[in-house]
Amino acid sequence: MIDLSTTYMGLRLKSPIIISSSKLTGDIENIKQCARYGAGAVVLKSIFEEQIRAEAEAHVRKSNEMYYWFPEAKDHVMGLSVEANLDKYLAFVKEVKQSVDIPVIASINCKTPVEWPKFAKAIQEAGADALELNISIFPFNANIKSCEVEDQYMEILKAVKKEVTIPVSVKLGSYFTNLCSVATQLVGSGVQGLVLFNRYFRPDIDINTLEVITDNDFSSPEEQNISLRWIALMAGNNIGCDLVASTGIHYHTGTIKLILGGATAVQVCSTLYINGIPYLETILNEVKEWMKVHQFNQISDFRGKALKDVTTLAAFERIQFMKRDFED
Repeated sequence: MIDLSTTYMGLRLKSPIIISSSKLTGDIENIKQCARYGAGAVVLKSIFEEQIRAEAEAHVRKSNEMYYWFPEAKDHVMGLSVEANLDKYLAFVKEVKQSVDIPVIASINCKTPVEWPKFAKAIQEAGADALELNISIFPFNANIKSCEVEDQYMEILKAVKKEVTIPVSVKLGSYFTNLCSVATQLVGSGVQGLVLFNRYFRPDIDINTLEVITDNDFSSPEEQNISLRWIALMAGNNIGCDLVASTGIHYHTGTIKLILGGATAVQVCSTLYINGIPYLETILNEVKEWMKVHQFNQISDFRGKALKDVTTLAAFERIQFMKRDFED
């Protein structure tokens, strides 16, 4: 009998497909549907550090005159506003946990180690099975060195780990000077899972209106190659934590490729917007059929099966470019 279950950060998943954080996972009915059609776990819609603070500040600005002579009152109201917004998220975590029988992973999109570690503890108390830190530090400041950006990632992770006992993963972008070094440092700081990669906003320009447009929301299957390369490199070199592939996984073929490359599981999103949530069942059934053909009974039978010593060397791609040049 074909068994699609897998283990991610110690959590038992009934399938290797995790629904990634998005507007889709901010709706309880969508989440129920995802669980019904075979999702192994769900990452809830992220709560954004800046958004919470901006909403609190906007609330205080409306009554700015009232607090002019009492700055301590302003700080108190700011705190209450922040807590009110966080309480909404905690209530949502509790509701989801009561509604589905799959692991629920909360998500914080943050850029500083301030305040959020304590909120992570509250998320744990609300019932979340794990926490995904979507750390978004964009190096726009020319005065900040690359190592300082990396250090901030470690500080955030360490601060959160002091507050919680549930598993913690970090969703990374691919824009680092030395990604393997960052991953190794995160593992050393206690991360139990790495999600590769975050898909950042991708603006385009309308050449007729001469304006920047923002409708490039969905990923394409071609984008999975970046995740595949780095999953293979890290899995092949035993990075020391579970690896999940994200971005560009639309079909069963992408799911299979990433697991063959060493991924523990994959995160999907765009394909559900394009094909509908029930398409999850189609992907999983096609993975099962492929496993039958190749006589694999469980996911672990083929995880990392495509890895070879040479392909997990950092010099592999450079060597291939050299070969092409010689052949030409």
